Amino acid sequence: MRNVYPVFFTKTNKGVLVEVPDFEILTEGTDMNDAIDMARDAIELKCVTMEDNQEQIPNPSDIHDLCVEHGTFSEEGETVISFVDIDSTEYRKKIDTKTVRRNVALPSWLNYEAEKAGVNVSRILQEALMNTLKLERRR
Repeated sequence: MRNVYPVFFTKTNKGVLVEVPDFEILTEGTDMNDAIDMARDAIELKCVTMEDNQEQIPNPSDIHDLCVEHGTFSEEGETVISFVDIDSTEYRKKIDTKTVRRNVALPSWLNYEAEKAGVNVSRILQEALMNTLKLERRR
């Protein structure tokens, strides 16, 4: 899922405090670049968790309905509202690297030939699936 969410960024002497009102997320960054990265990571993690739990992911708030004076960190420094883009599908690919075991039925003669040739059947199956689904290997 791809979307863009409004985020409150409050600059302080120690860094940037972050609030994502649509998800009730609070985080922080050392500077604005780090704060945007932290906001994106927190939103994407929350979305992946909600997807896994079959929960409804909120639609982004209209920026005109938000007021920086009502932000959690409004007393800590100057707050601005900006947008952060997210892609939970790409985030899931990045974090979900566990291996899953699948049983595959092969004719006995084919399994014999593969073993005799020292072929990694699992690797070939992965490559064939990625090719068929037009996916790239994660790094």
